[in-house]
Amino acid sequence: MFQQPYEALFEKSVTVPIPTEYGQFRMTVFTELANSREHILLEMGEPEREKAPLVRVHSECATGDLFGSKRCDCGEQLNYALKRIAEEGSGVLIYLRQEGRGIGLANKMMAYQLQDQGMDTVEANLRLGFEADQRSYDLAASILESIGLKQLRLLTNNPEKVRSLTELGLIIKQRLAIEVGLVVENQTYLATKKNRMGHLLGLALP
Repeated sequence: MFQQPYEALFEKSVTVPIPTEYGQFRMTVFTELANSREHILLEMGEPEREKAPLVRVHSECATGDLFGSKRCDCGEQLNYALKRIAEEGSGVLIYLRQEGRGIGLANKMMAYQLQDQGMDTVEANLRLGFEADQRSYDLAASILESIGLKQLRLLTNNPEKVRSLTELGLIIKQRLAIEVGLVVENQTYLATKKNRMGHLLGLALP
């Protein structure tokens, strides 16, 4: 699949050190020229020197990532990925501004309301006129190639993410599961991701 160089898609910021509870990362912002959305690249160590560095491509989830919502496992996945990268001493996390699987925060709130009325996460998106998952990973692929990464080990449960990045020219040497964050409040959500969206989850789900 044809992929534009990042210079045609983004304006790249300076890179600064960001100390975290997991260790020190380097942060760079890639601003989309088309719509001014700011995507974040976090790096630790020298991933470009590795044959297949550890990579997490994480889509924004304000409710889970910022506020610790138990309706999903997003915040737990984000923290797990940062911890895994820190344990290896090297790796990359890309934080894409694709809130609510690409439908935006306000629409996600409406989807939540429909879920509270009995729909699952897929049915709610479809009722609102969206696809079950509207995310795209071409921006992530461009960012990864801009820092010299072609082969990688990908932290994900989502086979569609693996397929998309592979079609965009990246070589996924290994898929590493993230199985965290199962609580009563998100059992139905995670079961839907497994049973209807094909996510590769080994958790004990209904």
